[in-house]
Amino acid sequence: MVEIRQASQRGRGEHGWLSSRHTFSFANYYDPKQVGFSDLLVINDDRVAPARGFGKHPHRDMEIFSYVLEGALEHKDSMGTGSVIVPGDVQLMSAGTGVAHSEFNHSPSEGVHFLQIWIAPAQMGAEPRYQQKHIADDEKRGKLRLVLSPDGAEDSLQLRQDARVYAGRFDGAETAALELDAGRYAYVHVARGSVTVNGVAMTEGDGARLRDERLLTFTDGHDAEVLVFDLRNNEVSELWS
Repeated sequence: MVEIRQASQRGRGEHGWLSSRHTFSFANYYDPKQVGFSDLLVINDDRVAPARGFGKHPHRDMEIFSYVLEGALEHKDSMGTGSVIVPGDVQLMSAGTGVAHSEFNHSPSEGVHFLQIWIAPAQMGAEPRYQQKHIADDEKRGKLRLVLSPDGAEDSLQLRQDARVYAGRFDGAETAALELDAGRYAYVHVARGSVTVNGVAMTEGDGARLRDERLLTFTDGHDAEVLVFDLRNNEVSELWS
């Protein structure tokens, strides 16, 4: 079963320097039917004005994944990490027992567009850690590249949850398929462009919950970039319900 959430149905946050779309309930946006899917709790689609951003603030017991689509995002945290995240980079901060960080648009003149994604961890109270790597476009072109996994398989970042995240780029005749183990859920987020997933057309900002689907197929892409989440079979993690 494929359940589509259209981009226009997402929550909105307009703050002048920040324009945000919330796939799931977040901050002042609350919808009891949209409180996450399995251990996937947040997909925020954020556009931040030049030289503006989120000041230092704390997190704990959360896997926080940032994926830049345009521009450059500057990250600093209480672990001493400092980096600039650009398109192609995959960044994962495991908050564990607690970490504070800030995120600012690195450019004084250009906007930054990025996704911030939260996944509930399987282990509480772990030591905070930071991971980042660059994945070239050709590694995602016409295929689904594993970017996060529990065991760091295929040179992916290591996630503290039974979940796997893939990134893919599709245009024209490029196609790909992903086979899921029995009983798994999946979530697809179209970050840009348009693509057909299991025969259903999706466009930028759309999301899809997939249950009882053993095979995911991606066809008819038009400058499409997607994130695919292979998740446990539970509607919302008991830790966060």
